[in-house]
Amino acid sequence: MTGGPERGGEESHPRDRAVPEFSVIVPTLDEESRLDETLRRARAALGPESELIVVDGGSRDRTAEIAALHGAALAAARCRGTQLATGARAATGQILIFLHADTWLPEGSGDALRAAVRAGAGAGCFRFAVHPPARGLRYRLLEWGVNWRTQCFNTATGDQAIFASRGAYDASGGFGDLPLFEDVAFVRAVRRVARFEKLPLAALTSRRRWEGGFLRTVLKHWALRVAYSAGADPSRLSRYHARPTPRAARDR
Repeated sequence: MTGGPERGGEESHPRDRAVPEFSVIVPTLDEESRLDETLRRARAALGPESELIVVDGGSRDRTAEIAALHGAALAAARCRGTQLATGARAATGQILIFLHADTWLPEGSGDALRAAVRAGAGAGCFRFAVHPPARGLRYRLLEWGVNWRTQCFNTATGDQAIFASRGAYDASGGFGDLPLFEDVAFVRAVRRVARFEKLPLAALTSRRRWEGGFLRTVLKHWALRVAYSAGADPSRLSRYHARPTPRAARDR
């Protein structure tokens, strides 16, 4: 993976390219099993002219190769906040969408984003849902809890595909170099300069992280969030935020 964009096909002069309406920024680390589908769905949801930017933190699998097939492939330090900031600097779209590699944008996303921005929103997020669809009570409660928190506290996490207009993003200061809770910090910052809108459509996030131990994962996340809200250093907290094991990461 290079430090700059790699695009398939013939290169045109930058001044000949139309400014895209949407730029999708995806931070990755060893995501070859999910990335292709995520990017395909993003382009289908937003339109063929949408800009896709993958910022990788040092994958050892085919993530870089897959990213280059769809759009820009960038490299950055292994830190999600740094990766998102790197992608935002490279993006040329009017609306920036920050998307996890295991989160799918729903059909109609482009129309919903346009309507929200036209109505005065400078930033916002989608509803939260899991895939495969929640059938058991525990996953329905998880979805309800995340969406209740979003509505009541006007906040969001990266699983909800946070978006921002270019103007609102720049005015907020953008993403900081945080390895954890970079999404929470950004939402707090962007709310100070723009109206934050919750879209009615749901972005679909893989259940993989909870399948290795549902209750343990939920409790750990809440404990880390409380510690962060109390002022704990995100760099220290990130040591307790382990990635899913290979078995837990497999879709079932």
